[in-house]
Amino acid sequence: MNTYETVFIASPVVAEAALAEMESKFQGLLAENGATVEHTESWGLRKLAYPIAKKSTGYYFLMQFSAPDGTIIEKLETAYRRDERVIRFLTFRLDKDAIEYAAKRREKISNKN
Repeated sequence: MNTYETVFIASPVVAEAALAEMESKFQGLLAENGATVEHTESWGLRKLAYPIAKKSTGYYFLMQFSAPDGTIIEKLETAYRRDERVIRFLTFRLDKDAIEYAAKRREKISNKN
């Protein structure tokens, strides 16, 4: 099983209820295709480094998941492209060092709360 991390940016004009629906929709897509979602984070509304589609802010979401093969990535990114509320996304496979770093970062975040 490979471990992946995906970050997507939603449009800033999306309502709070729609943001939660988007996050659960993408998690459901992963679960339907045999992936297990290990961790999710909502980073909230943040300023973009450069304007995208005439927008200077966006809602950031991070999901870390494990999947048996890479075909799930193609399905997930197709779903991102079809959803007009998603303005950018990035998905990548984590190596062993990145997995350790992500676990330490999650632990640090949980200790803060």
